[in-house]
Amino acid sequence: MRAPAKAGKRDVGAFRRSLLAWYDRHRRVLPWRAGQGETPDPYNIWLSEIMLQQTVVAAVIPYFLKFVDKWPTVHDLAAASQDEVMEAWAGLGYYSRARNLHKCANIVATEHNGIFPADQSALKKLPGIGDYTSAAITAIAFGRPATVIDGNVDRVIARYFAITEPLPPGKAAIREHAGMLAEGRADRPGDFAQAMMDLGATICTPKSPKCMLCPLNDGCEGYAAGLHEQLPYKLEKAAKPQKYGFIYWVKNESGQVLFERRGEKGMLAGTLGLPVINWESEKALLSHPSPVAELGGIQETPAIIYHSFTHFDLKLTGYMIDYKGKNSFKQGPWLWVSQKDIQNLGLPTLFKKFVRLMLHDNGKAKKT
Repeated sequence: MRAPAKAGKRDVGAFRRSLLAWYDRHRRVLPWRAGQGETPDPYNIWLSEIMLQQTVVAAVIPYFLKFVDKWPTVHDLAAASQDEVMEAWAGLGYYSRARNLHKCANIVATEHNGIFPADQSALKKLPGIGDYTSAAITAIAFGRPATVIDGNVDRVIARYFAITEPLPPGKAAIREHAGMLAEGRADRPGDFAQAMMDLGATICTPKSPKCMLCPLNDGCEGYAAGLHEQLPYKLEKAAKPQKYGFIYWVKNESGQVLFERRGEKGMLAGTLGLPVINWESEKALLSHPSPVAELGGIQETPAIIYHSFTHFDLKLTGYMIDYKGKNSFKQGPWLWVSQKDIQNLGLPTLFKKFVRLMLHDNGKAKKT
């Protein structure tokens, strides 16, 4: 394993000029991105960067457009209820982002008069904003030098400097080189950050990179060494653990279905969903919980839900209950919903899968 290449001041200038010239011709048009000569809107940049955490651009665009149409300013978003924000976020995943988004909007609206801090250290004190997001907002929204590193930038830097130490340990070397290219550079910090991300997304792609179209081709050490399609190396990930659970379709005599508002902690916190049990690593540990077990008449359905989270895979077996009671489940987190209104709830994808089986396949489908 050889040490990564170092770039001198002349190389940094040439790197930036070549990249920015390419960006001026080939920049992606994105709804949150200011056009040439336009001033970026910090609210749009912040909102998009929160949504883009661990989520691809194509998935984010419709959610971003929905949010700015419904809440065009940070004051509007702060005035919304958390339930409204969670409902609008449903399906985008990683729901702690939505809760922190709402908390951050309230702090900016009330404590900062609706103005986002321009300083990276001040931004990092806000809910949901860490190293990457604070750097992106600092550079893109406020035009201040900052080291912005996402997965695309990891790839560009690792290939250009032929950094062969696998990720994640190799991130230290990547950060060193990215900082050398970005920090202290007053010429178009926001455009440079976006150009790096665009290059990785469209040219320096994970598979089959378009090296002959790359503006940095001549200086790319990974390309010169024939490593451009292999880098960055990554340590092999351990297999995801498997968890199991039950999910319930509780229907009353009026045909309404029982939903519950999940608590503020744990997976899918704060979202509206169908009743489920705690997820276990062994099937033998599963049992029907109170108060569901007290209802009686629990029938297993053929419906099985498979869902993958970041740190584990989940298999849920579906159960159906025809509830004959009159007064239970009318307080606390419980909510009865008519079947025709379920599609308007804004449910997380996990629950949408089971709803689809029960409503459209009448619980007969075996899995989704």
